[in-house]
Amino acid sequence: MHYPQRLVAIVSSLAVFVTLALFLISSWPFSSQASPAPAKEATFTAAKTNLWVELTDSEATQVYSFLYDEARNLNLTKDPRNGYDNYVMYTELLRPNKTDVLPYLSDEAAPPPRYARVALSQTVNGEAYIMYYAVGPLPISDKTTMQPLDYCYNAGRNWVKNPVPSFMEFQEWGLKLSANVSDITLQLLGAAANPADADDPEGLLVSTRPVWIEDGTIIHWMQLYRPGIKSNARSILPQGLYVKLNTSSTNSGEWKTLEWYYNGIFYETTDDLRAAIKQPDFELLPMNLDGPWTDMEDFEASPPGRELPPPVMVQPQGARYRLDKDARFVSWMGFEFYVSTSQSTGVSLFDIKFKGDSVIYELGMQEAMAHYAGDDPTQGGQEFLDTFFGMGKMMFELVPGYDCPAYADFLSMNYHETKSQTTPNSICIFEYTADHALQRHTSRLHLSISKSTNLIVRFVSTVGNYDYTIDYLFFLDGTIEVKVRASGFIFAAFYPPQGPKSEGRYGYRIHDAISSSMHDHVINFKADFDIAGVANDFQRLGIEPMTTSYSWDKPEVPQRNTMHLVEYPLEKESGIDWPKNSGQMYLIYHADKLNAWGERRGYRITPGTGMGSPPHLTILNSTTLGNAARWAEKDLWVLRRKDTEQKAADPLNFISPLDPIVDFAKMADRETLLTSEDKDYDGDLVVYFNLGAHHVAHTGDIPNTLMHTSASSVMFVPHNFNDRDPSRETVNGVRLNLDGKNGPGWIAPKSGETGDLRSRVVSEKEKRGDVGTSKTKIRYFGATYDEGVTLDKEALEPGLKGYDSRENRVSDLSWNAALFGPARD
Repeated sequence: MHYPQRLVAIVSSLAVFVTLALFLISSWPFSSQASPAPAKEATFTAAKTNLWVELTDSEATQVYSFLYDEARNLNLTKDPRNGYDNYVMYTELLRPNKTDVLPYLSDEAAPPPRYARVALSQTVNGEAYIMYYAVGPLPISDKTTMQPLDYCYNAGRNWVKNPVPSFMEFQEWGLKLSANVSDITLQLLGAAANPADADDPEGLLVSTRPVWIEDGTIIHWMQLYRPGIKSNARSILPQGLYVKLNTSSTNSGEWKTLEWYYNGIFYETTDDLRAAIKQPDFELLPMNLDGPWTDMEDFEASPPGRELPPPVMVQPQGARYRLDKDARFVSWMGFEFYVSTSQSTGVSLFDIKFKGDSVIYELGMQEAMAHYAGDDPTQGGQEFLDTFFGMGKMMFELVPGYDCPAYADFLSMNYHETKSQTTPNSICIFEYTADHALQRHTSRLHLSISKSTNLIVRFVSTVGNYDYTIDYLFFLDGTIEVKVRASGFIFAAFYPPQGPKSEGRYGYRIHDAISSSMHDHVINFKADFDIAGVANDFQRLGIEPMTTSYSWDKPEVPQRNTMHLVEYPLEKESGIDWPKNSGQMYLIYHADKLNAWGERRGYRITPGTGMGSPPHLTILNSTTLGNAARWAEKDLWVLRRKDTEQKAADPLNFISPLDPIVDFAKMADRETLLTSEDKDYDGDLVVYFNLGAHHVAHTGDIPNTLMHTSASSVMFVPHNFNDRDPSRETVNGVRLNLDGKNGPGWIAPKSGETGDLRSRVVSEKEKRGDVGTSKTKIRYFGATYDEGVTLDKEALEPGLKGYDSRENRVSDLSWNAALFGPARD
């Protein structure tokens, strides 16, 4: 059978297996109603269908009914208890192939049919697997089929073996193990696990890190944690007791406790540890206790100024962008694009155009990785691949007035597990005035200055202990920026004052019994560039010193030391790093389209605003990651675009790192990027780029990491793409005449007026200017506020008291139910 080759590999209903605590679910103090934004044009509609919009509830329901009817031989159950049951984990849109979409966008063909991508838990010959299928075309008809989906996975298969099918059993076993050694934990840690009450504020929790998974062998280290119920600070409440486990058998009765580790000493058995504790010279480590130091809020302090509210942005005359909420289509100041969502990767944008010309076909996150280092059994090899937990599924409601301005437009996040789910107000769109001018210049006779505004599409994904704020920003000149900020609790290491901890080697002591734990955040994005069309090429423009001679310099200067530009075409698929001293510019040009001055139309890729250049992974050939994240080894990659290479990663890579279903190294295989060398290559390039930080946490990260210290971004800047700066058409600004007689300075105020422009009373004629009169003093370009405005309180500080308090199921980064459907109550 043939089916459209499309799939953005996501398993956002996933979460099993990484080293982390059975952290309990945190509460979210407000719910669905966001403060309404001013009404937009009722007649604005997208010119084209959004081919990337998620399945509707009706489509998902049809798919589920079809599966239960057509896949009867699988004995699918609607109420799974573990990974050995056959059931539908989730379904979502199978995004169409670009080769199927482009003819529709250019009015040469009808829209391609819609398909669903389905993830099934399936047991074959007693072994549990997770399998991908394509179901379509939709709506369901006699033409609809269910086919294995494997073309877009370079492992050549549509499945990954599930290493721990009995996830609930594993959770219970870990807590029971801790409870069975309560005599030890009470003496060493002052608390015991309570398997009967997961919300016990005094009960210990467990976190596990897989050490080895191969050929049916699964070895873990498990660490004990305080719960942090009051502050959700579980990840900074590790305790100093660790136990090694062998959970290789499918029968939990055969799982084994291997050895214990405490204060730098290994104990081969539980009895050995008990015997050691009874010795008079046994040294107790301090306990890492919760307290006010983990509080995220301070309701008592009153430094000068806190009694006043902060400044806020307002939008009293409505939005300047246009939004088709049904089609999720946005238009602003020459930009147009479609919004799409995914359970695993959150928000992506498609068909981004500027002033009618194509710029980027697809822009979206691929994976978010955090890799730790340390000298204890947990931090020594801990890593996360966060799409496994569902960065789209973990997009929660945004807070108007805090996450986004009160006037923002809000969109929901929809996904489909055992039933369709909607998280309201989880995407916001708004225009915002920057804290700096876009352009200014002062001459002898006048000053011209322009306001800088951006359109921002924002979402926040909470994955366990971290909240990631991800922005797509658009600038008036055609620039696009992708920015990530992180906040939340760090994942700390236990600090034994007299133990083997090498202070300063992996972090710093930041409280009584914890130290920071150095780690790399590397967050990968895909940018499928179509600069004025699909035929693009990548150039490195070197800025290099040179020595030369000029006839007009001689004889006084026989040789001149200067610099020049040198182009280096990228001829093969490659990974490259940001250049030293910004000594090269990375440019994507259209192969043959020129601007009015005969220069190739292009865009520049450059580090944007944030804490320095975005990094790549420090660790070489990570023993924990295996082949699951080779994209993290360089700052950016330039590859040929292929329908069979849709993503840099797949969430299931997390549970099969040595043999991932998507191996990025097989994608970046040095194929030619020259159309002259391969007649089948049309010049369609994809750039995979990384954001993130080398996070060396310190006392400033207690209690939470701050967003302005964790920001990174990449910008795409027009480079000869336009004939001149296009922002002149859309920017708002003012031109002020100066008094040239007495040198630079404002025109002297009239009698009785002050020189403060904010308080000066100006006539309408002066405001708008008289073109034919040399006496014009102030001339605005773009609209101004000519009269005072009246604002409702909600425009300044949205009321949140009316929100219905409800609990959000935040991924707890542990052996929980995220991989297998909704988290259980």
